[in-house]
Amino acid sequence: MAAQVCSSKRPAAVRRAMKVCRLFQIGQNAWMRDAFQGAVAQLGTDLAAMSAAGAAAMRHATRALLEADLPLAEQVLADDATIDAQRTQCEEHAHSLLALQAPVASDLRAVLAAVYCAEKIERMGDLAAHLADTARVAHPSHAVPVDLRDTVAELGRLTASMADRLTTSITAPEPGVFTQLADIDRTVDDLHAGVLTQITDPDFPHGPRAAATLALVTRFYERFADQVVSVARRLDFVTTGELPT
Repeated sequence: MAAQVCSSKRPAAVRRAMKVCRLFQIGQNAWMRDAFQGAVAQLGTDLAAMSAAGAAAMRHATRALLEADLPLAEQVLADDATIDAQRTQCEEHAHSLLALQAPVASDLRAVLAAVYCAEKIERMGDLAAHLADTARVAHPSHAVPVDLRDTVAELGRLTASMADRLTTSITAPEPGVFTQLADIDRTVDDLHAGVLTQITDPDFPHGPRAAATLALVTRFYERFADQVVSVARRLDFVTTGELPT
């Protein structure tokens, strides 16, 4: 009551000025909120671009590996620097939001997830580059024996499609993506295990050097798939607040 009395005794001009200040503060807060949401959306756009680049790198690396295409292998290696730079830009953007906006709850999860996911997607690019480098080192020979090329081609198809699905889910989140990708990851694991069984057979016909190369090649695919699932898992956490198992 006392506050109301004091308020009523203020000159009309003062009351109008205070009202304007309150409206300005409300408008400023709304503007800051919109700006923050726009910045978080930009992080998602940056991550999606990185994921798309990772998918393209995997497709090109697989083709270079299977066709002994040296120029394409070298292009994948050169393009990896772009993905590295995208990760740095994404992390700097996220750190700036943490420092200037001090987000909490779901906003904080989104910003921290962007840092985590940028690292994992950058690793996807590195793994594709490792495949391209394997093709480069083996050139002009083929790194993969003829009888195992279909398996490697399938590994490349699956992992690139996983990265495509991840890209879509970053820009347009939907339930069930983590489960879908985890299922595909198990198929990749099975193919990887199958190749390991073949190359460790005493009767493997291509020798220890080919066996060592295939062990690395299939491991790169298996780890690429793992990175995709890790990102999908963290994106699910941003939406639900719980890490899926």
